[in-house]
Amino acid sequence: MKDYGFIRVAAAKPSVRVADVDFNVAEICRMTETAENSNVSVLLFPELSVTGYTCGDLFGQQLLTVSAENGIRKIMEFTRGKSVTVIAGAPVSFKGRLYDCAIVLKNGNIKGIVPKIWLPNYNEFYEARWFASGKDFLTPHAVTSGRNLVNGKDSVREGFPEEIEYAGFRCNISPNLLFETGGVIFGIEICEDMWTPVPPSTYHALAGAEIIFNPSASNEILSKHEYRKNLMSQISARNVCGYVYVSSGFGESTQDLVFGGAALIHENGILLSENERFTTEPTLTIADMDVERLRLQRQKISTFAAVTPDGTPSSEYRRLYSIVRLGRNAETDFAEKLYRSVEAHPFVPVGNPEETQRRCREILSIQVTGLASRLAHIGAKSAVIGISGGLDSTLALLVTVLAFDRLGLDRKGITGITMPGYGTTDRTHDNAVELMDCLGISRREISITGACDRHFSDIGHDRNIHDVTYENSQARERTQILMDVANSLSGIVIGTGDLSELALGWATYNGDHMSMYGVNASIPKTLVRHLVKWCADNHFHEGCGKSARNVLYDIVDTPISPELLPADENGDISQKTEDIVGPYELHDFFLYHFFRNGYAPAKIFFLARKAFDGVYDNDTIKKWLKTFIRRFFSQQFKRSCLPDGPKVGSVSLSPRGDWRMPSDAGCDIFLKDAGEL
Repeated sequence: MKDYGFIRVAAAKPSVRVADVDFNVAEICRMTETAENSNVSVLLFPELSVTGYTCGDLFGQQLLTVSAENGIRKIMEFTRGKSVTVIAGAPVSFKGRLYDCAIVLKNGNIKGIVPKIWLPNYNEFYEARWFASGKDFLTPHAVTSGRNLVNGKDSVREGFPEEIEYAGFRCNISPNLLFETGGVIFGIEICEDMWTPVPPSTYHALAGAEIIFNPSASNEILSKHEYRKNLMSQISARNVCGYVYVSSGFGESTQDLVFGGAALIHENGILLSENERFTTEPTLTIADMDVERLRLQRQKISTFAAVTPDGTPSSEYRRLYSIVRLGRNAETDFAEKLYRSVEAHPFVPVGNPEETQRRCREILSIQVTGLASRLAHIGAKSAVIGISGGLDSTLALLVTVLAFDRLGLDRKGITGITMPGYGTTDRTHDNAVELMDCLGISRREISITGACDRHFSDIGHDRNIHDVTYENSQARERTQILMDVANSLSGIVIGTGDLSELALGWATYNGDHMSMYGVNASIPKTLVRHLVKWCADNHFHEGCGKSARNVLYDIVDTPISPELLPADENGDISQKTEDIVGPYELHDFFLYHFFRNGYAPAKIFFLARKAFDGVYDNDTIKKWLKTFIRRFFSQQFKRSCLPDGPKVGSVSLSPRGDWRMPSDAGCDIFLKDAGEL
């Protein structure tokens, strides 16, 4: 059974009765059983879940703390024979002091106890009235030149774990405990710890923790929840980690405060799952954390863990921590049920309309600013662009128009050229002409058929043989026209090719592959379509004759084609790109996860099956995944000499920074992983 780098985690918000240990333990055991049946590997309960958080001065009663210890013993025994790791909260008495602790239990054992470090003592909170700080377990130290100085000698600060006998079991107690389960390392910080300027989770992550668990008892006040979510999102993003959080809920005392029982699971800044707050019933919030993705992201970030907060090198800093081995994870069939959404179109902005609007504006602003800066730098007041009536040239034209507007240049300085050839259809030609007229740019039409006929004659090629020579000659003739016209106007050629075409090598070398500035170089095809539609909805809706909006809508609905082969008997497009290389939505999905996350083909295939369930069958996905791999590797030589163009998203194939790959790299191991060899 393959885990694909996932681990299943859960945040449990149980029913609670204040100071009723037996009831609370029964609830914890019941929810543990549910989590075990759901193949959860690590299960988190709220802060002080065994007693309830709002016991107040009852924490000073020995009977309550002894009852809590007995309750932990019952939970410990309940976990025997189970694969789930349980993190429960209880007050722990040690050396005459009481600590607010998270207790890690696995298969009938207590694996470690983590005390809370930062205790709130303001307004309605008085934790320091009852509890001592986990700082007691950290050795005071002085940092000198990035190292610690003890007795005049360099030494590494020691965070010493104390041994404690608790619930009839001997284990370590320390804030500097990390736990390893099934190869995944996690750490724990408790409630207020998260809100500090430099939270323990930062230290934990730099010491190797890939997931942080936070048992909390955070009350609810107006707008606090959104702030809390944003804080967790930032912590998980900054530390490139998973973050699992759960807070006390219904049943806690409402004498002065209300507890909503929030459960949140984040991964590298992204919210994977959350529950509904203020419910009277228990909730179990489950998510499948992609630890492989976290590791690959950390690997890419050269500054991650370069220097630790106390100034020591990361290799020495890790000695401050003890790692407790927990054994194997639950046997989880992620293929049967995956507790996370897999976005089919990862490049396309999703979310509420306001967020979508913001992201589309920003994408266009990056493209427009890049082109405007280049035009201003070289002093060019003229731009030349080939307009085919297709998606890519349309987006490039819209960006160019906006760049001219921003610089205060006359749109007539933009020369759009239609270059009809053997495969040009009336639909694309008319849309190209109509759009240029609506936008008020200069328009020219130069047929390439005569020049190509002469060229075929010169090289001895039969024009009736519709092979790669037939197709590429047309693309190169169009590029020659654009370059020469740009020279005559002292302008630059605006490239129209997009990221998806670059990934697949679906461009004619030194034909449409070349320009003087490629504004779409990091815009994948699925995003091109989305942006053109967004522009139709939000910009350029006024025009002459048929409105620009209607023209743009028709372009969005036009089949993608280079139009290098003759039209069919009805005058319609006969050469449809997606029939040849495969659906662009699949290739964009493959590209995103191959480049951004570094996934192997087998994992990409697994995720694609989830994302496109009911759209493509497994054989279709596998077929086009193999095509993607072959073309991506074989066409690197085209990407090795790309023109300049602005980076827009996290995926870019520029050979000058984002993707440096030898043109003769082999792809056999990747095809084998996809099931080819």
